[in-house]
Amino acid sequence: MKKRIPYISAVLMLLVAISGCSVFNAIKNISQLKFKLGTVGNFQLNGINISNKSKLQDFNAGDLLKLTSAFANNKMPVTFTLNVEAFNPNASTSSTAQDIVLVSFPWRLLIDDVETITGNIGSPVTVPVSKTIIIPIEAQLDLFRFFGDKGYDKIINLALMLGGSSGSATNIKLVATPTINSVLGRMTYPGELTIISKEFR
Repeated sequence: MKKRIPYISAVLMLLVAISGCSVFNAIKNISQLKFKLGTVGNFQLNGINISNKSKLQDFNAGDLLKLTSAFANNKMPVTFTLNVEAFNPNASTSSTAQDIVLVSFPWRLLIDDVETITGNIGSPVTVPVSKTIIIPIEAQLDLFRFFGDKGYDKIINLALMLGGSSGSATNIKLVATPTINSVLGRMTYPGELTIISKEFR
């Protein structure tokens, strides 16, 4: 029986080593997954597509009537798609590289540093090795609720800065806490990640 002790100890050490390696690889994968805000698409301001507009004068009389009426009723609803870029930098030549499955992505949307709405992805998203994929975030909110005190022109100009012909995600931040699948089960970022348009984070 005593002769089996070294063998059992060796097996246990091997299992610990394998487990430690799995833990290391899982942590490495989740820490390397990076995000950046991409384009803002399909922007609708009170039901009006503004993708071909850059200033207030680009709206026709009918559009202006709809917008002023909405503002008078303390409303200015918008819908748009915020395209989040997710990048898996793990090299395809690495023996430990693997696709990363994002299973949860609870987020908070900030516009001009004002917190607005929250949400999450509807289903898991796979980010392949050495690839960048787009995660479309569908947003629906009322700009009047958050910026009504700034006035009519401010809301219109803000909408145009986001979704107009020259619009971008520069004025947007997405604060998220990603969770991925791993050999050890689900692993969540230790803290919130602030995602912006200028760089991968």
